Amino acid sequence: MPSDSLSLALIGSGGAGVMTAGQTLLDAAATSGYYGLMTRATGPQIRGGEAAAILRLSTRPVECQDDRLDLLVALDWNKAERFADELILDDDSLVIADPGQGEIPDWIHDSGARLEEVPFDALTKEVRGARANSIAVGLVGELIGLEATNVEATVQRILQNKGAKLIDAALASLKLGQVAAGDLSVPARLAAEPEQDEPRWLITGNEAAGLGAVRGGVRFCAAYPITPSTEIQEWLAAHLPEFGGCLVQAEDELASINMCLGASFGGTPAMTATSGPGFSLMVEALGLATQAEIPVVVVDVMRGGPSTGIPTRSEQADLDIAVHGAHGDAPRLVLAPNSIGDCVTTTQWAVHLAEALQTPAVVLSDQRLGQARAAIAPPPSCDWKAQRKLAKADLNDYRRFADAEDGVSPMALPGTAGGEYTATGLSHMESARPSASGMDHKRQLDKRRRKFEQFDFGQNWADIDGDGEVVVLTWGSTTQPAREAVARMRALGQEIRLVSIRLLSPLKVDALDEALTACQRLLIVEQSHGGQFHRYLRSHIELPASTHLLASPGPLNIGPGDIVAAIEKLTHEEAA
Repeated sequence: MPSDSLSLALIGSGGAGVMTAGQTLLDAAATSGYYGLMTRATGPQIRGGEAAAILRLSTRPVECQDDRLDLLVALDWNKAERFADELILDDDSLVIADPGQGEIPDWIHDSGARLEEVPFDALTKEVRGARANSIAVGLVGELIGLEATNVEATVQRILQNKGAKLIDAALASLKLGQVAAGDLSVPARLAAEPEQDEPRWLITGNEAAGLGAVRGGVRFCAAYPITPSTEIQEWLAAHLPEFGGCLVQAEDELASINMCLGASFGGTPAMTATSGPGFSLMVEALGLATQAEIPVVVVDVMRGGPSTGIPTRSEQADLDIAVHGAHGDAPRLVLAPNSIGDCVTTTQWAVHLAEALQTPAVVLSDQRLGQARAAIAPPPSCDWKAQRKLAKADLNDYRRFADAEDGVSPMALPGTAGGEYTATGLSHMESARPSASGMDHKRQLDKRRRKFEQFDFGQNWADIDGDGEVVVLTWGSTTQPAREAVARMRALGQEIRLVSIRLLSPLKVDALDEALTACQRLLIVEQSHGGQFHRYLRSHIELPASTHLLASPGPLNIGPGDIVAAIEKLTHEEAA
């Protein structure tokens, strides 16, 4: 039966190649004109352990996983029970497994899914060099309706530098899988290939953040590898030199943020990328950046916490530290992309804002966005660039921290005649000389606050869609499941407004109040255990009397069905 959306997963031991198989299927689908998303679920092990590639392919844009799977392919059952809560099967699902790779877990039997056997390991012995994951690609491609020539061409492109023998073995593996599909059938096949008006971008959220940073003008990055942000560094290491920039792998997060401040002090737009534990180490330096008014961008790809937490899973629990994690009153910009494509736009905007306001900007992405790979339409291009207010040469009586009306004082770069000053972390006078005067301290605090109060952030502070007395309010990666849930409810005739906040700090209170003017019932959706977003909103605005919270920690992501159920509960309770 043709479907405009199909969900599947491949699971196996670490090293079984399920991630490569998933990426191959996603790439082949994109080549055929489909949209798609691949997310990953892995254990915290550095090597080995369980792994799952979860895909959703569609004729329309998709940036969140569905609530259930149409197809599950198990190359083996190693620790597969860890996926029982997130790989949802039902009577309409098909499970394909290798009978020689262990007993089928109870949660598979209990799901009611139809079981079929394919001897992947035995098939690999029929062709020299064959691999089970490539056989699975051929099998799945045949079952769901991907054009075989597109799958084969995708494999050849991926392996083009690996040599003819490996390519031939992979193509032979595909054939084995296509033959193994035989009389098997899935409950749904992809609908006919859509008309493709423009090429699909195949990109991860981390790669998109790197691209946005470069588009915004970043030319220096110092960073220390940490899951799940490392791909940003890898992407920038390869591409910054193309624009005259460079990346330095620092010895730790303390060094990386201070290297970035040094580069920015010298006039080069700079950024670093990290996750929650690394961000914690950067807090003191971010206070220095606020006090000395040095622009810098930090992309925090959030993971489950606290402490080491769950490095390979997603959570939106760094909001508190991003907004409030500072010594003293140290306001900073905090932004959050709401889709993989928006990682480009929001990071580019963050660079522009940091430079224009001479302040730190934190971009809160997360593992759900950062390590997901998607086939998407190209995001809209923006002309935001790094533009810093610089002091002119041959200065007389230069005051670096002059009490400017808009809060932004011209910055003299090193070497500017007459523009020498100390970029100190101490409270200071307008001239930059340290001062313990209460008046000087208050003047600089007021000045820095005016930056945010008087700057025109425009309409980019949030995405607002639809009207209605019921409002779903969210941010970041929970936006896409919320968007799908709202679409489902609208299809049933219910009017709902969706508000996704992109600029978290400074919170645009007046604009948010206006967006909630007609709201009678409010649902706040966030991926945190303590309801950080809800508490943050309550500290700034008066929420409607009928406000409900859907808050859940990682590692299980909030899905469209969870949000639909919360909306239905909200409306039914009000009706009662």
